Amino acid sequence: MAKLINGKEFADHLCKKIGTEVAKLKNQNIIPGLAGVRVGEDPASKVYVNMKAKKTEEIGMHSYTKLLSENITERELLDVVKGLNNDEKVNGILVQLPLPKQINTDSVINTVIPEKDVDGFHAINTGRLWTNIDALVPCTPLGCKMLLLNELKDLTGKKAIIVGRSNIVGKPMAALLIAENCTVTIAHSKTENLEEEIKKSDIVIAAVGVPEMIKGKWIKPGATVIDVGINRIERGGKQILVGDVEFEEAKKVAGAITPVPGGVGPMTIACLLHNTLVATCKKNNKEIPKFF
Repeated sequence: MAKLINGKEFADHLCKKIGTEVAKLKNQNIIPGLAGVRVGEDPASKVYVNMKAKKTEEIGMHSYTKLLSENITERELLDVVKGLNNDEKVNGILVQLPLPKQINTDSVINTVIPEKDVDGFHAINTGRLWTNIDALVPCTPLGCKMLLLNELKDLTGKKAIIVGRSNIVGKPMAALLIAENCTVTIAHSKTENLEEEIKKSDIVIAAVGVPEMIKGKWIKPGATVIDVGINRIERGGKQILVGDVEFEEAKKVAGAITPVPGGVGPMTIACLLHNTLVATCKKNNKEIPKFF
């Protein structure tokens, strides 16, 4: 039976460490500030932005939230982002996705200056990541990497498969694992012989967005499974959350596995705060703390 990787517990410890570092900065009259921009009334976006704002304040950072109309023009949104770029109190900027149809998401992402891009989505930060230059790293892949290193200590020589090729998780996750000396395969919903590819892998990162697509019998015995998926489905007349992995069957063969919920999800917010701290330290020429 697999060991459960408790992402919530790890995230709580990480946030406490970040809070300690924030307190040290505040003693030097440096207060990290994180600005969240939410466009429209998407229920999931409201929940995420509120959770992030609450956690930001809990660890002693300043939280700024911009709530904008669903009908805002792209130019108006870009002006808001540029204003935050120029705001000395703001060290990190988060623009909550998805954005309305009239907005070009790439334009918005790349208007956030790289130094405040705590989501790690800007093309410059992406390029830096892939060329091993210091950069702000997308939060979810960074959280996955932390959980893997905490569990396995050394990833050198491991065969890893990432099921999912998004710019938010799949691609940056590949860069992070390559940097840790893994042999990496990027797969997706259209990969031929996906089952066989997964069966060969010591590490499985599931980030395809399809409920329980990856079957338990596909998992190599003893493999470490990181399930990024969060899918709401109906089962037994109830709405429940499940991942991209068939959890109950996978945990019978895996060596370690993240549950859904309580696995990767809490790490994403913790890593957003981590990136805000890093951005603040860089701006003020302070040493960046090492947490992992």
